[in-house]
Amino acid sequence: MNVIYILLIVVAGMGLSFEAGLLGPLGEQVGHLWATLSIFGVGTALLWLIRHFTPHGKFTDWNSIPKWQLIGGLLGPIYVVALTLSTPILGVAMSMICVLLGQVTKSFAIDYFGWFAMPKQTTNPLRVLSLVFIFLALCFVYLGAQS
Repeated sequence: MNVIYILLIVVAGMGLSFEAGLLGPLGEQVGHLWATLSIFGVGTALLWLIRHFTPHGKFTDWNSIPKWQLIGGLLGPIYVVALTLSTPILGVAMSMICVLLGQVTKSFAIDYFGWFAMPKQTTNPLRVLSLVFIFLALCFVYLGAQS
């Protein structure tokens, strides 16, 4: 495993927690859908600037892209709206552990079945145990919040 990529993803994950902490109060102030729109608007503007000032890579005609690959564009706003709605109620930690459980569960299925043109990965007892630990973390954080 390349440690630099692992660290990069850990830092990106920290960014998601930071974003969740921002989205909850923003959604309470301006409305949940407007909070989502503002997050995507700022992101779009930033990506447009980066794209404008960096060398252009290859671009494939939109018609040649399999339509199922564009579904990701629908999932991002759903995720952000869900965070905006749940974080003020559940808190950042509980929201992120719920996200983590969902991500890892679906990731194991994608790896195991080789969905979305990904290479198949075997599931072994250690991988299943890691999923159990994430579920236990969710239970412990939930119980800790109740006391």
